[in-house]
Amino acid sequence: MVKLEFHDPSGVLEVTTPHAPRLDTLAGRKVGFVSNEQWQAYRMLPLVKEALEADFPGVTALPVDRFPQGNALIGEEETAKLVKASGVDAVIVGNAA
Repeated sequence: MVKLEFHDPSGVLEVTTPHAPRLDTLAGRKVGFVSNEQWQAYRMLPLVKEALEADFPGVTALPVDRFPQGNALIGEEETAKLVKASGVDAVIVGNAA
């Protein structure tokens, strides 16, 4: 009989800071977008903005280019400060590649 051993290289991460709690609704909320400018983000995010405005009464969806864009900029402390200063209730981060 052959015995095989496997090593799982993925490891384990301990979550020390949880994500912010989810909002119960986006109605009447202010929503921002932070784009990494990956695959078709320039098409997809404006459509998401339109859908939010159509589906949630009183939502304020900021322009998708309100904050710095691109992988090199969205993780910067300055971008986080701009988002926080804008007073948004939620941020949609995207788009995945």
